[in-house]
Amino acid sequence: MKIICAIGTRPEAIKMAPVILSLKAEPWADVRVLATAQHRHMLDQVMSLFQIEPDIDLNIMRPNQALTTLTARLLLELDKVLLSEKPDVVLAQGDTTTVMAVALACFYHRIPFGHVEAGLRTWDMQNPFPEEANRVIAGKLARWHFAPTESSRQNLLREGIMDSDIVVTGNTVIDALLMTAAKDLELGIELDPEKRLVLITSHRRENFGEPFRNICLALQTLAARNPDVQFLYPVHPNPNIKDVAYEMLGDSSNIHLCAPLDYAPFVAAMKRSYLIISDSGGVQEEAPALGKPVLVLRDETERPEAVEQGVVKLVGPNYDRIVEETQRLLDNESAYQAMARGISPYGDGRSAERIVKVLREHFA
Repeated sequence: MKIICAIGTRPEAIKMAPVILSLKAEPWADVRVLATAQHRHMLDQVMSLFQIEPDIDLNIMRPNQALTTLTARLLLELDKVLLSEKPDVVLAQGDTTTVMAVALACFYHRIPFGHVEAGLRTWDMQNPFPEEANRVIAGKLARWHFAPTESSRQNLLREGIMDSDIVVTGNTVIDALLMTAAKDLELGIELDPEKRLVLITSHRRENFGEPFRNICLALQTLAARNPDVQFLYPVHPNPNIKDVAYEMLGDSSNIHLCAPLDYAPFVAAMKRSYLIISDSGGVQEEAPALGKPVLVLRDETERPEAVEQGVVKLVGPNYDRIVEETQRLLDNESAYQAMARGISPYGDGRSAERIVKVLREHFA
């Protein structure tokens, strides 16, 4: 059976890598890797880490490309690929524009689509934007829904998806994380081993503008109040983030700004960190498995399980809440230990195995 695995961004590559590697080990599966390259460099370094080569590369991204332009170009290019390749099934992960376009193109061509990490919802189409709409659309068009948690399964049932089409697999990001964390990793950035490290990531579109300036103001305050703590912020290249971050944080002596880290060094940074401040969905899943508290720079999350377990807390792009909650974790050992419990509600490292089992039973 010919299976196309589509990936566009770094998180997709990380989460699809275990699935691709597991499928490639199956004698019945002819696996073709399609890269849309929605994130060019960040995608390439992850694929290199997992030793995966794209069979088809659309190289779709252009500077400052509008979502409408990106979607239109993706659909046109995907149309050509599906006509020439004639796959039996296509898999894609998550909630990017790549995933939505792949699901829609497969629907038009009547090709079964499997949605990895299905069923995440905030029930707010504007937050996160455009990801909530992307995953809702993909969910309406999918043949198989590989839900990471029981909560995600319930979301899909609530939307009228047949129970027989949903499989709770866990999240493949834990598969990838455990594979990577087991290696001898180098961070590649010189830090003081005696000082605690706060790792920061912030890149989401809904935080552009005033919300991101509030985040930077909070980081300024925290750095000034805690000279014995070092802050590491790999800055996303989008000028809406990069320009503001370097303008507002570049003069703080204990804030280290750097280019985005490759996946392996980023896992090393998570392992080295004391706590993490982030608006990333993947970090919300990965950090709890490493026993790291996460303060989420969002008002809502489609990953409520870690919040319910008390290992992740929503603070939003809110100056007062970011400063208060970060300071509390730095100062209060009992509060810190309550969040640093190493609980992972998102998987046991066998998610890809469960996805492959469903496809094997169907095709082989």
